[in-house]
Amino acid sequence: MMSTPRGRNLQTLFKRMPAFAASAIPAVRIRGISMDSRTVRPGWLFAAIKGESANGYDYIPQALANGAAAVMGTLPAPEGLNAPYLQIAGDIHAAVAYLAAALHDFPARKLRMIGVTGTDGKTTTTSMIYHILRSAGIRVGMISTVSAQIGERVLDTGFHVTTPESPDIQGYLAEMVRAGLTHCVLETTSHGLVQGRVTACDFDAAVITNVTHEHLDYHGSYENYLRAKGLLFESLSYTPRKRIGNLRAAVLNKDDQSYGYLKRVSPVRQVSYSMLNEASLWADEIDNQAAQLAFTCHFGEDKALRVRTPMTGIYNVSNSLAALGLCVNLLGVPAETAVQALASLPGVPGRMERIDLGQPFSAIVDFAHTPNALSRALETARGLTRGRLIAVFGSAGLRDREKRKLMPTVSIRQADLSFLTAEDPRTESLDAILQDMADAAREAGGREGENFWRVPDRGDAIRLALQAAQPGDLVIVCGKGHEQSMCFEKTEYAWDDRQAVRAALAELLGTPGPQMPWLPTSKEKPGA
Repeated sequence: MMSTPRGRNLQTLFKRMPAFAASAIPAVRIRGISMDSRTVRPGWLFAAIKGESANGYDYIPQALANGAAAVMGTLPAPEGLNAPYLQIAGDIHAAVAYLAAALHDFPARKLRMIGVTGTDGKTTTTSMIYHILRSAGIRVGMISTVSAQIGERVLDTGFHVTTPESPDIQGYLAEMVRAGLTHCVLETTSHGLVQGRVTACDFDAAVITNVTHEHLDYHGSYENYLRAKGLLFESLSYTPRKRIGNLRAAVLNKDDQSYGYLKRVSPVRQVSYSMLNEASLWADEIDNQAAQLAFTCHFGEDKALRVRTPMTGIYNVSNSLAALGLCVNLLGVPAETAVQALASLPGVPGRMERIDLGQPFSAIVDFAHTPNALSRALETARGLTRGRLIAVFGSAGLRDREKRKLMPTVSIRQADLSFLTAEDPRTESLDAILQDMADAAREAGGREGENFWRVPDRGDAIRLALQAAQPGDLVIVCGKGHEQSMCFEKTEYAWDDRQAVRAALAELLGTPGPQMPWLPTSKEKPGA
């Protein structure tokens, strides 16, 4: 996270926070806070947190060696600790978030905070809202899966990060305030909500895309997953009073199974959107083409405008409606301005991103990594080709195991050819993951060696899929999108699907191109 120039007294900071201290608060000045000993800088506080795979108390010596001015944790002070120590009662993640916010003088209270959550479409909807508000002349920042955008600055938010840790978020928000921004759009995951990463973000408005099958390994059930999403909407009622006023409003998807629950837990002020039902705004006359999506948006009974956007796919009608509902119905952006902005929307990295080196078939990279997202991506891709549809995808290790059955089933039913491959196996056996996927593919009617293949190395899977493509076909590589690494065991290896597709196409066409990224599954030696 970003540090404060001179530091602030820890005792003073805790006076501005809810009660967390279970011991005397040391009279020490801190300049920053981190939960990772490797990123601690001189004058920072280190929060020692005992997690699922690592115990922060084991890393206190490293944090002190890096210059930590104090240590905070939920346990009594370790024996022999030669540094100021503060014991925390209750949720230490919330304590870290509030401390980071206090350190930066609670920047979210000076911004109109918009949270966007859902299973699929979060990044696209966040980007749509950001682009509409900027087009309307509103000084807005954005924190998404892809990046943090603060004025003209674009900051990478990490390899596999969806919602950054709370000290980073508060640092970004503080930069937005210093840059004179007035609004922030923050992509918010269920993990970020449950783990307190967005605590003290003081949201004014919450937007839902959908809540489908995902992260059940972590949440345990769909009901728990939905309740986790609902935390964003419940938090609207607790946002402190702001000088700019309080919005306390929700944008809900009336077509999604989450609607009934989120309607109950949201504040009274609500905007609903739909492609099927009566709602605050709705769409009809949908025309999904290869280069453009068009539909008519009804802003109530008396106003309808034709919307055109380069973000193709029927699901982007819902994403567009969510963005329009927030910007037009709640923030007062003129409907004409918002619709015009969607027409000039820049592409979102790794979302239905075309890769073209002059090959006689289409190649697309997409982030779809859930059963619902894969189905939507394949449905969209099917409408973009008159030839065969060829899919490349995997299923991550240490994640929801049910996806390993659902995703191959989707692909066997919707694609002509399927290549099952690696996607962040982590510490699980890749062969075992692929076996689960292959079993599901066969149960869905797939025939291994005829319409689906197991290819452990992702680079080879992409090569084989492109080699199988005939003129007029479409190859879609799903699961990684914009991400820049892949995890094997506990190591992140540099990986970009877009680079891999370009490398494989260059090999196929015999033209210059980038080198195929190397993974531990590759038969080639690194740098060969």
